[in-house]
Amino acid sequence: MTKKYIAKDFLKLAAKGHSHEAFRLYVGTNFKHHNVYFKGDANTLMLAMEESSRQNPNKIFEIHHTIGDKDMVAVHSHVKQNSNDRGIAVVHIFRFESDKIIELWDLGQAVPPEMVNENGMF
Repeated sequence: MTKKYIAKDFLKLAAKGHSHEAFRLYVGTNFKHHNVYFKGDANTLMLAMEESSRQNPNKIFEIHHTIGDKDMVAVHSHVKQNSNDRGIAVVHIFRFESDKIIELWDLGQAVPPEMVNENGMF
């Protein structure tokens, strides 16, 4: 199982409402994250992901790119809360120790109604 696989599976599980499973399988004991809207511990983020899934049961999560380098993996994805939502372009950056995620950053940019750039966001 590669670090890229682990990062992608972690995100897919969380998006489908299985954040407890994602954390149990893939997160190390010294985990911390950098999402500015939540405390930096694993349990707080796991519960926030669970709540997001409850509030948005029809969430659409599509991975477009995955990049890995040593102990780091970045995943570029499109997250929509439902089929009518334009969504957000998100980059999750994971840091690993062995095969466990120990640090996570996430950055997002809303998909605008109109884009000046003809190449789009994905």
